[in-house]
Amino acid sequence: MPTIDFCSMQGRVAVVTGAARGIGRAIAEKLAYLGADVVIADMLVELAEKTADEIGQLTQRKTLAVGVNVTDGKSASEMIDRTTNQFGRVDILVNNAGITRDMLILRMEEADWDAVLDVNLKGVFNCSKAAIRPMMRQRYGRIVNISSVSGQAGQAGQTNYSASKAGIIGFTKALAREVASRQITVNAVAPGFIPTTLTNDLSEDLKKSILGATPAGRMGKPEEIAAAVAFLASEEAAYITGQVLAVDGGMAMM
Repeated sequence: MPTIDFCSMQGRVAVVTGAARGIGRAIAEKLAYLGADVVIADMLVELAEKTADEIGQLTQRKTLAVGVNVTDGKSASEMIDRTTNQFGRVDILVNNAGITRDMLILRMEEADWDAVLDVNLKGVFNCSKAAIRPMMRQRYGRIVNISSVSGQAGQAGQTNYSASKAGIIGFTKALAREVASRQITVNAVAPGFIPTTLTNDLSEDLKKSILGATPAGRMGKPEEIAAAVAFLASEEAAYITGQVLAVDGGMAMM
């Protein structure tokens, strides 16, 4: 029986949203190291171009930077069109783009609720809808959505963020049922607390509280999230769909 390298991405094309920095960049870099050509999709176009160049040089894979506003369906469709025009297909979509607007609900403005739901949840809908059509034609696809421990267990001061990430879990399970017969899998990764630009503003007291609630006793690393995403995006995960993989040091233990 022929063998291939574990989690090989040779011949695959991956689109990662919010990939200019942080967890998204780590995911894009991991997929490229495994052999995929990668689209770095982000609103920060100049940084996306820089990231694409750096990942291309590091991994010797083809990369493409695409500016995208995931809250806009037309922009999401154009992102997938540019991908298929450049590479001929799209095999993997990682819906990573996300924002926070943390505030206790009594002080939260409606605009802060709308912004977080638009990016974090509507963005997953827009990008998935755009990618599903070429995936269905080629009868192959991997969609991995980035949820959060906050979407599993909730987090005070994050009703908007927790709701958006919980919504991603429901979306993941529903879409997985719709497209499974076309050899398309849809799964989610739920990170714990990872040091990124989204967590830079956390108070020291909250960081201590988080560490106290994490059996592993530390925050995670972007590379650890990337490894989980790479597995779910691989051939080896072909019989896994509609699942949520927590990478949180034991914080949620659902």
